[in-house]
Amino acid sequence: MMDTSLYAAFLVAAFALCITPGPDMMFIVAMGGRGGPSAGVTAAVGVACAMFVHTVAAALGLSALFLTLPTLYHVLRWAGAAYLLYLAVKAFRGGSTPVGADGSEGAGRRRAFWRGAVTNLLNPKVILFDVSFLPQFVNPELGHVREQFLVLGGTITVMGLLVDGTIGLLSGRLATLLRRSRRVERALDLFSGTVFAGLAVRLAASPK
Repeated sequence: MMDTSLYAAFLVAAFALCITPGPDMMFIVAMGGRGGPSAGVTAAVGVACAMFVHTVAAALGLSALFLTLPTLYHVLRWAGAAYLLYLAVKAFRGGSTPVGADGSEGAGRRRAFWRGAVTNLLNPKVILFDVSFLPQFVNPELGHVREQFLVLGGTITVMGLLVDGTIGLLSGRLATLLRRSRRVERALDLFSGTVFAGLAVRLAASPK
């Protein structure tokens, strides 16, 4: 079903993309900084699940709508920017607590998961990435084009989860150690808020 040479090239390209710092990685670092290692890892899981949703949409041809309906692209872009600004405001207000430290570990993990998932789902650039990047490694002559899409998308999703999950874990552990100081804790909240706000401005200002 898969072209071996194309898949090998895809693995190299996907790995390079996954280890290159980008918006998702910065978001996960900020989540780990605010909520600790559990929040960082869970946010990475949320991002990964959203990435696979994008892959399924691309395989079904739904993502192509954003190429023909620019208005839909811009609506999603502004919604994503607004959500990131909301997270920035919450971070600037402070009061973050490592997941599990206040006895609400389950709720904290769900919150981190959904924040990661929603942020990724509301980023139309991820949709355009799937539409433009994945087809380069699909061989139509082998048939099963949809299945090839899913294999490629599943591969980069798992690869991204391993990288981002590790980043979230490490950033969360470092933040937990640093939060022993109230001054450093406030600085971490400001850092997270700045990251969220920067991502919001980047998304809002970026052209299609």
